[in-house]
Amino acid sequence: MTTLTAAASGSFTISADLTVNRLGFGSMRLTGKGVWGDPKDPDEAVRVLRRAVELGVNFIDTADSYGPFVAEQLIKKALHPYRDDLVIATKAGLTRQGPDLWTPVGRPEYLRQQAELSLRNLGVERIDLFQLHRIDRAVPLEDQVGELKKLQDEGKIRHIGLSEVSITDLQAAQKVAPIATVQNMYNVANRSAEELLDHATANGIGFIPWYPLATGALAARGGPLAKIAERTGHTPSRLALAWLLKRSPVMLPIPGTSSVAHLEDNTAAATVQLSDEDFEALAAAN
Repeated sequence: MTTLTAAASGSFTISADLTVNRLGFGSMRLTGKGVWGDPKDPDEAVRVLRRAVELGVNFIDTADSYGPFVAEQLIKKALHPYRDDLVIATKAGLTRQGPDLWTPVGRPEYLRQQAELSLRNLGVERIDLFQLHRIDRAVPLEDQVGELKKLQDEGKIRHIGLSEVSITDLQAAQKVAPIATVQNMYNVANRSAEELLDHATANGIGFIPWYPLATGALAARGGPLAKIAERTGHTPSRLALAWLLKRSPVMLPIPGTSSVAHLEDNTAAATVQLSDEDFEALAAAN
């Protein structure tokens, strides 16, 4: 019997029509070393995805560049035909030249090509959330977002998101198309995107923190996260995710893993009731 459930994290509705459980899953770690090529254990990757859905995860984040295409193809292999409530978000705009190498390319024709390939690799007729993975500063932003708006108007993507942006970037993009979500690095140890998070919270824009499990020195011996973990019996990872969920109602953490055991531990964060005192202690520790 499944007792852990992502539904305990609460729900958020993206752009008024896509309701997801707030604790999602990020697929980047399902690929090979350096986010390049196939995973060491493809069967375990499939098990992770299927177990995530069993645990109530209905928001999965991926990208064309993970592999490249490996993560999208694994999602299709594991979960297609998809449940009606499953929301899959993908991205384009980062090209790959090898392990750990990423180069932004935002030319409109390239973004369109990648959207078409993601439709095929995921096995869908429309992408729920299509995110510009990085702004290509060599291409006008209005051309990049404008192409995504054309794809939206054609019915090939449902909602548009941005990744690693500033409030200024977001507001410029909003002049071209409605922006449903933003995705920046944010975790209990790195809050450089705090201003963007506050803006997203105030405006009902989904905020997808990537690298959500980073804890830094807070989880070191004697650190505030380690002390709370020792007192409560929860792992630092669970507490880090619980802190994110409590930080803002628009927060949509997407912890990733290639292990079913780690997936189950991460998903347990949805049931953690972090006290106001512990939340504030962690907030003040950064």
